[in-house]
Amino acid sequence: MIGIKQNTDRKIKRIVIKIGSNILASAEQGLNIRRLRSLVKDISEVIDAGHEVVIVSSGAVAAGLKKLNLKKKPEDIRLKQAAAAIGQSSLMWAYEQNFARFDKKVAQILLTRDDISNRLRYINAKNTMFTLLSYGVIPLINENDPVAVDEIKFGDNDMLAALTAGLVEADMLIILSDVEGLYTKDPREKGARIIKHIKKITPEIRKMAGGKVSAIGTGGMYSKLLAARQAYDHGIPVVIMSGKKSSLLPRFIKGKDVGTYFEPKKERLSSKKGWIAYGVRTKGSIRLDEGAVKALTEMGRSLLPSGITGVEGNFEVGDYIKCLNADSKDIAKGLTNYSSKDLEKIKGKKTTEIEKILGYKYSDEVIHRDNLVVV
Repeated sequence: MIGIKQNTDRKIKRIVIKIGSNILASAEQGLNIRRLRSLVKDISEVIDAGHEVVIVSSGAVAAGLKKLNLKKKPEDIRLKQAAAAIGQSSLMWAYEQNFARFDKKVAQILLTRDDISNRLRYINAKNTMFTLLSYGVIPLINENDPVAVDEIKFGDNDMLAALTAGLVEADMLIILSDVEGLYTKDPREKGARIIKHIKKITPEIRKMAGGKVSAIGTGGMYSKLLAARQAYDHGIPVVIMSGKKSSLLPRFIKGKDVGTYFEPKKERLSSKKGWIAYGVRTKGSIRLDEGAVKALTEMGRSLLPSGITGVEGNFEVGDYIKCLNADSKDIAKGLTNYSSKDLEKIKGKKTTEIEKILGYKYSDEVIHRDNLVVV
């Protein structure tokens, strides 16, 4: 038995549930109302057991394709956005009607990557969701596809679900898929077996996930693994399980052995550091010497200019940048107190030299420890 009660010694109060598009809709049939109705029943049972639930739901584009008489997801971005706009209302209405049968209310929240990257909008989204949950309303999250372009897209709803889990400080992320969990190889192949428990996502585990995507959705098992890795850094346990079997979700909540469980990191990232790690886009990067890498990763210190050996890109004070080691591997990410232009002048210098070189000094630290996360 490795259900919710066996997998963690933490109290599981708030759960983010991601529902894949292959479960809810197809281009040929549109929304699968029968399946949605069954999922709503299961989720209502989870809520009635005392849990708060936030839903990240795919399916809007597929629902819109049916209304436009299209048989597959279009490559044309305008047509895809039109399908999302048409399908979004159908998806929301279906959820609202079906949850009303169980005396539950839902509220739609549409997000783009910009909403997460912008600290003020990120906090506003968090406050809105917390307020909805306090009133017993279920936040229903989706990407704002009708207006999102590639530069501000999440990529797929698996990553949006992981970001949402960090945003609402969830105690668990459950990804409902069209397969039972992560298998040792393609589940259609002979000898494939499900992996029940994963302590750490290794290169071998990533290889098992492959890189395939579905005809309707944007993410395959590999994207779910990336989402699980992100949730791991937040200290949030993840379960990938089938969303096609009725009553499976409440059975898991009660302790049933279901799906693939991913252990979380022992120490949770703070909400702010989780946002720095995954929410914001970087504007440039700096290269560090061995001593600076050790100071950040092993000693928990701030970054000083003396440890910087190179500067890449153009960025300003207050931008977020990556910290790289000598081999160009990502080491950390944080908010810089100096622009790229200034860092070119003070890299490798002592803090006592900053004011003499620049004529002013914002801070001794290029990146303060409070605004930095090791990746």
